[in-house]
This record gives sequence, C-alpha cells and structure tokens, in this order.
Amino acid sequence: MSTREVDVREVDTREAAAGRTQGAGATGRELTYVYAVGRDDPALRRTVGRLSGVDGHGLRLIDAEGLVALVSTVPSDVFGERALRVLLEDLTALEAIARAHHGVVDAAFAETVVLPLRLATVYSDDSRVVAMLTEERRRFEELLEGLDGHVELGVKVYADPGAAEPAADPPRPAAASAPPSGPGRAYLAQRRARRRRTEDLYRTAGDIAAEATAVAGEFARARAVHRPQQGELAGRAGENLTNEAYLVAVGEVDRFRERVGALSRRAPGVHVEVTGPWAPYSFATPDTTGDEVGS
Repeated sequence: MSTREVDVREVDTREAAAGRTQGAGATGRELTYVYAVGRDDPALRRTVGRLSGVDGHGLRLIDAEGLVALVSTVPSDVFGERALRVLLEDLTALEAIARAHHGVVDAAFAETVVLPLRLATVYSDDSRVVAMLTEERRRFEELLEGLDGHVELGVKVYADPGAAEPAADPPRPAAASAPPSGPGRAYLAQRRARRRRTEDLYRTAGDIAAEATAVAGEFARARAVHRPQQGELAGRAGENLTNEAYLVAVGEVDRFRERVGALSRRAPGVHVEVTGPWAPYSFATPDTTGDEVGS
C-alpha cells in the first residue's frame, strides 16, 4: 500500500489540539500517544513490534474488550498541552510528527483494518486508553466491520487555463472593407477571447467534476468532500476545484482508477487525479479525544 500524502501545512493546530481535552501539560511525566484502534490480531502484533512512534519510541498495544489501541509512550514536556501547542506551530516538527503518525497507521492498515485517530491524540496514562476502548467498543466494532476490505481513494479535479491556451494564430491580411484597427483594439480583442476561453474551460471543468462524482459513485460505498487545496498544496499546475475521497472495495480499485482517470482526456486544461489507495482516514477516524494530560 502506498504511503499516504502528508500535507502538514493543511493541519489546523486547533484541530490537532482537539485530539486532547484541555489541560496544561506538566513536565517530567510520561503520556500515552494513540495512533489507531483495531481488533486484536496476530499480524497486527507482529507489525507493531517493528515500528517506532512519533518520537522514536517503540510501539505497543493496549487491549480491552477484544480491541487494541496502537500506542507509544511520549514525554509530557514535548506532548503535554502547552508544549504541544508550541510544537504544532513549527512546520518542520509538525511534518515529522505527521509522517511518523501516518507511517504507523499505514503500516498497520497494510496488515489489517484499523481506525486512525487524529494527529496528537494523547492520554494521561494507559488506564485512560483502556477506559476509552471499553466505552467506545460498540461504535469501534461497527466502524471496523464497515471498513473491512475497503480503502480510500482521492479524486481531485484541476482547471489550468494556461494548458488550454491555443497556439497563436498567424496574422491574417485585413479585408479592404475592414475598419482600421490599432494595437489597443487588438489587445482588447485578445483579452475578450482569453476571457471567453477561460470561462468555457471552467464550465467544462465543472461538468467533468460532476461526471467524476457520478462515475466514482458507481464504485464507492461512501464519499467525503474536502476543501480544495491551494498553492503548493495543490501539487500541480492549475486550480484545484474539487477534492473528494471515496471508500472503495479493494477489488474495485483498478476499475475505479481507469474509469475516473479517463475523464482527464475529455478536455485540454482539465485534469482528473486519482490518488491512493490509503488507509480510510476520511471514513474511519473516530471523533475520540484524549483526556487531560496534566495540570
């Protein structure tokens, strides 16, 4: 399974901080960082034994009610409430945390279905993780059952007016009856033509985006709509118009790619990108928060 894209500049520090209940982190304590929840599975236990977490510590499992949480121990002076808030403002540090977090989830999901938890979900100790697994057991089991045999695929539609610009036409001789024209008139005519082409391109891109949604829906069990990516996050030239995720059965991945990706050939300047497969972050992340990590 491919390694998931990590767009750390998209991470809202308020969202990341929502992985924990409000509380100030005291120094000198050890906390429990939770990556994902799954079923107790021998393959998962073997995988955990060869992984390390966000700060280089080894991974381990906490089990309760037939479920397990993938966790590592982290220091409170780095992952406590106050310290983590500062850390999440540092893009370099945030990227390292995000890559380690997603690396753990992807490695686990390659072996068995797991539910990824939000970045920076931290509990004060293992007993609080046990309580979380016990309290949420029924909901976790329902999610795990629904995700068995499925992966997440992303679909992004881009419009790039520059790629749709036609080659310059050779100058044509003016007709004898044509009104005189100067550079200013020609410039305005070119601007109007460019504006019409751009408007046509965006209308076409909108139609293709709608078709992509319809085609993807033929294969997908669920759909999630994310905000379009801008600037460097978009990953390619042009404007990202739509950014969607689909929950697709493993056996349908190739057909999904072929059918949806083929829409890129419909019009120059419009590109349809299919990404993944990923662990199903858009469909599996439980709304679970950590507890207080100190006072």
